[in-house]
Amino acid sequence: MSALTRFDPRDDLMRFDNFNDLFRRFLRLPDWPAARVPGEIRLDIVEDDKAFQVKAELPGVKREDIRVSVDGNYVSISAESRSESRETKKDGERTLLREMYYGSWSRGFTLPCDVDDGAATATFDNGVLSLTLPKRSPARAKTIEVK
Repeated sequence: MSALTRFDPRDDLMRFDNFNDLFRRFLRLPDWPAARVPGEIRLDIVEDDKAFQVKAELPGVKREDIRVSVDGNYVSISAESRSESRETKKDGERTLLREMYYGSWSRGFTLPCDVDDGAATATFDNGVLSLTLPKRSPARAKTIEVK
């Protein structure tokens, strides 16, 4: 006679754990620095009747390593995050794990109308770049006197 065993519906699911681990290991990216490159700069853009407000996430970047350019209605943001040099390590220190990304990012986008680049402002606080981009006044039609 066979002994009674308690039925647990989770037992069948637990058998798949080893199978899932196999696929996780197979599909994991190699631990190369290039495989850890972050995505592009993330933005929030808000428009009102006078200006565009742009917020860009730039974690780990210093203010002096950010460049913003405006050409008509095209805005370009570029930034660089620099690694601490190996010379700054104390004697006996060695890196065990390095996952933080050091390199450069850039992002460009087009706005619905031209920007008054002379009145544009930029601030950087706590890893967030904030741009205020006033809209350029539309050119008004001129009346030309015929002689």
